[in-house]
Amino acid sequence: MGHLRQIGAAIGAVVAILGSVLLISWKYFNGKRCYFEEEYERIKEIQPREKQILVLGLDGAGKTSILNCLADHTVKQSTSPTQGFNAVCIHAGGCKLDFLEIGGSCNLRSYWNLYLNKAQILIYVVDSANEERLPLAGQELHRLLKQDPLLPLVLLANKQDLEGALNISDLHRKLLLHDVNYEKKLFLMATNVTENGTEIPKSIQGVKELLIQLISQKG
Repeated sequence: MGHLRQIGAAIGAVVAILGSVLLISWKYFNGKRCYFEEEYERIKEIQPREKQILVLGLDGAGKTSILNCLADHTVKQSTSPTQGFNAVCIHAGGCKLDFLEIGGSCNLRSYWNLYLNKAQILIYVVDSANEERLPLAGQELHRLLKQDPLLPLVLLANKQDLEGALNISDLHRKLLLHDVNYEKKLFLMATNVTENGTEIPKSIQGVKELLIQLISQKG
């Protein structure tokens, strides 16, 4: 009888442990599902605007740091990837520039194409010093270009100040941009964001002037 009680107690303990593991697993996966659903609802709330400039690129490419430079005229680097979106409005050169940056993590890239149809310009930021991720960056870029082959593209080869950064010519070749429709307006620019608090780099100022020119042409 004593042995049977011990066996019963052991079985009960195993069942309790399995139940706890299943409960924790259910909470984890259900929590992840809820996170993706909430992220999708947040992104849907941002309505595409006319004359919107869409800012895309893989996580860690430097999209937010570039936007900070454009908006504040000083360097303010961002070290954490954008979770969701980042909307910025800039008045410059008599133009109103509405930027919408969408995070570049895997769970957010599937929503990029939802905002292409209202964008007037696509800015695509690439970490030119991270050659390992260039194939993925190129794959995502060509997916966007296939959906809207005539949308003007401003491709920023960012982090040019880092050792091993590819130059414009090498990046053009690595991203297979020779396959891009020649009717498209395509601009490749080398950029870098320097130390916090310094003046806006000339490369970023050049991007701003180009955007003002492109938006002005569209009336």
